[in-house]
Amino acid sequence: MLRVTKLTDYATVVLTVLAAGPDRVLSASELAERAGLEAPTVSKVLKPLAQAGLVEGFRGANGGYRLARAADDIGLIEIVEAMEGPLGMTECSVHEGHCGLENQCGVRANWRRINDVVIEALSNVTLAQMLAPTASLPHDPAAKRIDLRLAGA
Repeated sequence: MLRVTKLTDYATVVLTVLAAGPDRVLSASELAERAGLEAPTVSKVLKPLAQAGLVEGFRGANGGYRLARAADDIGLIEIVEAMEGPLGMTECSVHEGHCGLENQCGVRANWRRINDVVIEALSNVTLAQMLAPTASLPHDPAAKRIDLRLAGA
């Protein structure tokens, strides 16, 4: 089972709060209240989000955070990678030379293809879409459902 960590989930929730009022600057405590999270948790997720260029921080009495870019321009993969690092279904799908079986492995190329599909799927979902009710998202009844959860560190 693939699963995103709680912090990645919380980061997505915090970003959707910011996306709901993109021109507003909110303090970490305001974000925590609106997201229904504890203030230390929000502070913890804001640091990697800022380092990844997804949020901007402002100091001072009226300081706080806002999205660094429009919610339509932020893919879910950026959030996942900001919080967890490069997405990799297996170690060899991200880093070469970390597996003793690499030279004789017959499945590595397929794991890389699967990794690329997951990255593409997460790239095609924007933060703006995460704000939309699920009923408004396109649904293809013929498509097979694949439950994916990214493993936590």
